Amino acid sequence: MKNFKKYGLLLIIATLVAFAAACGNGSSTDENAGDDKEGSKTASGSIVVSGSSAMQPLVAAAAEEFMAENPDADIQVNAGGSGTGLSQVSEGSVQIGNSDVFAEEKEGIPADELVDHKVAVVGMTAAVNPNVGIEDISKEDLKKVFTGEIKNWKELGGKDQKITLVNRPDSSGTRATFVKFGLDGETPAEGITEDSSNTVKKIINETDGAIGYLAFSYFTDDSVTPLAIDGVKATDENVQKGDFPIWAYEHSYTKGEPDGLAKTFLDYMMSEDVQSGLLKDQGYIPSTKMEVERDAEGKQTKK
Repeated sequence: MKNFKKYGLLLIIATLVAFAAACGNGSSTDENAGDDKEGSKTASGSIVVSGSSAMQPLVAAAAEEFMAENPDADIQVNAGGSGTGLSQVSEGSVQIGNSDVFAEEKEGIPADELVDHKVAVVGMTAAVNPNVGIEDISKEDLKKVFTGEIKNWKELGGKDQKITLVNRPDSSGTRATFVKFGLDGETPAEGITEDSSNTVKKIINETDGAIGYLAFSYFTDDSVTPLAIDGVKATDENVQKGDFPIWAYEHSYTKGEPDGLAKTFLDYMMSEDVQSGLLKDQGYIPSTKMEVERDAEGKQTKK
């Protein structure tokens, strides 16, 4: 009888140990929980992403694919602009804040509290009406065109056409990038101002002598002509090598190091499937393929 009781007690203890081990290996049920393994089926919980309107289609498409692979995960992607994304992630009201610019460039943002995840790169160049008659421009002449010093394309060997400037508003991340790296910080002269890149492209196409600036992803047909700068064509490869000057990161910021579902999703964004597939399909340049890097002051160095 004593032996029977001893063996029975050992059986109960072994059962309890096995049960505890099984519970310990289960997935977390925390709101932001997610397995760190890339693309894991165990990713679950919910997060909110907000910020850059330019980044929304890319991040929303990635979130849709991620949720299809992880049905227990819920990722809400909102726009609102880079400033909104940075403010909200700083306040902790969203888990990821998307931005076209470095947090250090936005006044009132505690950049030292945020962690930068450079998920993509966007290349930009000047775009002209196809009848202008030029396909290449020096950076110095580009600045003279946009500051109003050069007023007719014949001064650059093109058609005898008055130059019409098409700008983005001051709040535009595209404008900020073009001014910083295309015009070396010089302020563009007055011209037509449009908030939408699609509208900018349409106006350039329909207006003789027009010039504006667009991301590479908008050069899908021959309705506008992308300009080479100093003989360097506006291509993904030239941006990656550091030969073409006008480009910027697309940032996803977290408050501190990410964990749970936020980390799992950001790991997914940096995966080969997204970087070489979805991201390129959306017209972006993979940040993982860049041979150069830039800091918040715009200094470019080799990786």
